[in-house]
Amino acid sequence: MPTFDSAPGLAGPYADVERALAGTRFRSIRYVEETKSTNADAAELLGDERFGGHTIVAEYQSQGSGRKGRRWEAAAGTALLFSTILPRAIATEDLWLVPFWTALAVRVGLRECGVTTTLQWPNDLLLGEGKIGGVLCQSSITGPVARVACGIGINVRRWEDAARIAPAPAFCDETAVVDRRTLLQTILLEFERALPDLDRPEKLRSAWEAAAEVPGRRYRILPDGQAEPFDAVAQGLAPGGDLRVVRDGGREELVSLADARVLR
Repeated sequence: MPTFDSAPGLAGPYADVERALAGTRFRSIRYVEETKSTNADAAELLGDERFGGHTIVAEYQSQGSGRKGRRWEAAAGTALLFSTILPRAIATEDLWLVPFWTALAVRVGLRECGVTTTLQWPNDLLLGEGKIGGVLCQSSITGPVARVACGIGINVRRWEDAARIAPAPAFCDETAVVDRRTLLQTILLEFERALPDLDRPEKLRSAWEAAAEVPGRRYRILPDGQAEPFDAVAQGLAPGGDLRVVRDGGREELVSLADARVLR
């Protein structure tokens, strides 16, 4: 399969974004009107190093997904939906950093477009109390290294049936008029600027904690296999991506990425 550079014209309405990214490691964009999942599409390319830095952006996803098999829903044309393959390999032991790095970059892009968000562990962006965006990364591991695609969904414009989604999502147009092309360009430029931070885990953890307003932010957490959630105050991000919390009542514990979900 050819790289984007050898197949011009595939960026569609994002062609101006691609031109603006010339000279960066994220200059390759392919646009599709509809796909099952941009992450699934990107996963097929992870074994080919020519696709490092490549972005697949879709108008509509018929099978968009979030953590633990939950669906990502958005009417066609109302969200920015894309997956970007990182232009470099990541040490397998550092894979946990990538979703937090990605969320920070998306937050910068949104802020530069007039939308100020708070990060929520493990992979959400909130506008007020509503989820405005999410991150889901896909990886292909070969021994000590991995190739990674960063899947991102951002609610840009409210759509007619969105009220049926629970908990209620948030949308950029509640705060600012956001052009999806400008938003994608801003995020990809931030990916380019921030790429070295993947080698600075302490800096990355500190930046994520500040953007997530921890220590001090309250969480309601539902452990897998349990019927009742518990309330806690987040204290910080542990190495490996777990969340350090203090339960109401004073007990400290680590909440694993794999073993719980956050209820907003």
